[in-house]
Order: sequence, then structure tokens, then C-alpha cells
Amino acid sequence: MCICINCYHVTNCSTYYSIETQHKKVHINENPVFVPQSPIIDVNVINDYLDISLDWDVVECLSFIEAPGKWIISQKKQKI
Repeated sequence: MCICINCYHVTNCSTYYSIETQHKKVHINENPVFVPQSPIIDVNVINDYLDISLDWDVVECLSFIEAPGKWIISQKKQKI
């Protein structure tokens, strides 16, 4: 699981923007300016017979500051 969803920086993070792009999701922020220090991304290859896809998850990051629920709170604000 991507640790970004519980990070204080998720709404302004350039790495999370890349993760959203890979997952073909709507961006929380179209112009993220925060560049995290040393994010480590696990890339899982999912082979479903003829369909191969990649799943990216940030599993470590030196800039991580715990803020439980930050991602879901930002998603709710976007819908308002």
C-alpha cells in the first residue's frame, strides 16, 4: 500500500502526482511543488492472462510526515 495516503505532503507532492498519473486517477493538485526526499517506489507487475499492468506504491520516503486520513480528506474537499 502507498504510504502517501497518510502523509502530510500528499496534496502538494510531485511524486504522488506521478503515482496518480500511473493509476490514471484525477490529480489532487495539478501543480504540485513539493519534491520529497528519497522516495522508494515498489512497482508490481500484474499479469492477468493477456493484460499486463503496473502498480506503483511509495513504500518509504524521508519526507514522510504522518497525517492519517490526509488523502481522503483532500478527496472530500475536491467534491465540494
